[in-house]
Amino acid sequence: MLTSAAALAGTGSLASASANRSKLPARWKGFNLTDFNTPDPARQWRTTTEEQLKWMAGWGFNFVRLPIAYPYYLNFDRSKAITPEEVYHIDTSKVDRIDALVQLAHKNGLHVSLNLHRAPGYCINAGFNEPYNLWKDEAAQQAFYFHWNMWAKRYKGVSSAKVSFDLLNEPSMREDMNDQHSKASAVPGALYRKVAQGALAAIRKENGEHLVIADGNNVGNQPIPEIADLDIAQSCRGYFPHAISHYKAPWANKDPEHLPEPKYPGQVGNQYLNRELLENYYKPWIDLAAKGVGVHCGECGCWNKTPHDVFIAWFGDVLDILSAHRIGFALWEFVGDFGILNSGRTDITYEDWKGFKLDRRLLNLIQKY
Repeated sequence: MLTSAAALAGTGSLASASANRSKLPARWKGFNLTDFNTPDPARQWRTTTEEQLKWMAGWGFNFVRLPIAYPYYLNFDRSKAITPEEVYHIDTSKVDRIDALVQLAHKNGLHVSLNLHRAPGYCINAGFNEPYNLWKDEAAQQAFYFHWNMWAKRYKGVSSAKVSFDLLNEPSMREDMNDQHSKASAVPGALYRKVAQGALAAIRKENGEHLVIADGNNVGNQPIPEIADLDIAQSCRGYFPHAISHYKAPWANKDPEHLPEPKYPGQVGNQYLNRELLENYYKPWIDLAAKGVGVHCGECGCWNKTPHDVFIAWFGDVLDILSAHRIGFALWEFVGDFGILNSGRTDITYEDWKGFKLDRRLLNLIQKY
C-alpha cells in the first residue's frame, strides 16, 4: 500500500514552497500531440511523423505533451465495459508504440511530457465507462499509482530534461463522469494531495530525480496550495474565458448555436473581456511561480469557430502575460481544429505547407513568445 492521507505530513502551504525542487529545466514552448488520446487504438485519428517533429524544432519549439488515454495501452475485451482487474492488463506493444514517438521527439531535441488524460477512474471527457471513481475508491487510486510506476520504470534512466510526468489532466469533482456538461468543482485539497503524493511516491520509487507535474484543480483553473511543498510542478490552462476559447464547441456548451459572438476586448454576455480580466485570472499562478514552484501552461488555444482576429488578439495577451513571468505553454494541438496546421477555419487564408494548410499568423504569434 502506498502512502495514505493519514501518513502525510504538513499542510502544503504556499509559504513552504521555497523548498520545492519542482523547477522546470527550461521554458517549454510547444504542442500537445493527440496520437494516443483515445481509449481504443483501432480508432487512433492522428499519427505524428518525424518530419512534423523536425518542423516543430526548426520553428524554435522545444516541448511536446502526450495526453494519453490509459485504455489505449491495455489488452481487454473492448466489446464490454472494462473491469477493475483489466485495468492492470498492460499491452506492451501499445506502450512500445507510445515510446517510439517519445524516442523520435528526443531525437529532434524535444522534451516529452507524458500525461494521463484519462486515468483509472477519471477523465474530464466522456466516452468510456470507468469501473470506479478515482476520488472515491481506493482501488482506483492504487491502479493510478500502478500506471505511473509502470511509466517511471520505462524511463527509469532518462533525465528530467528529456521526460516529465504530468499526473492527471484537468482534475475535478463531477457526479456523472459520462456527462460532459455536468457541473465540475474543485477536488478537496487534502484528497488531491493524497492522490498526487501517492503517484509521486510510485514514480520516485524508480528514479528520485523524475520531474512530476500536477494539473491545476477545478479543471486546470486553480493552483493547488495543498501540494506546493511537494516536489511537484503545476500546470495551468490557457482557455479563459471559454466564451472565446470554446465558442460553439459542442462538448463545452449545452446550446452551442445560441451564444453571444466573442469580442476582444469587448462585452460578451454579462462580462467585459479585456487584458485586466486575464491578468486577474493568472495572478494566482504568477504568485505560485514567484514562490519557487515550477509553473507551465500545459494546454492553451482556441477552437476554430471563434473569429480569427478575436482569437489572435486574445491569445496574444494570454501569451504575453504568461511569458512575462517565464511561464511556457503548449498549444492544443499541432494538427487539427485548435492547431497551426489544418485547423479548418473559414475566415483565414492558409499557406500551403508540404501538403498541409498552415495558419502562418498563429505560428508567427506563438514563435514571438
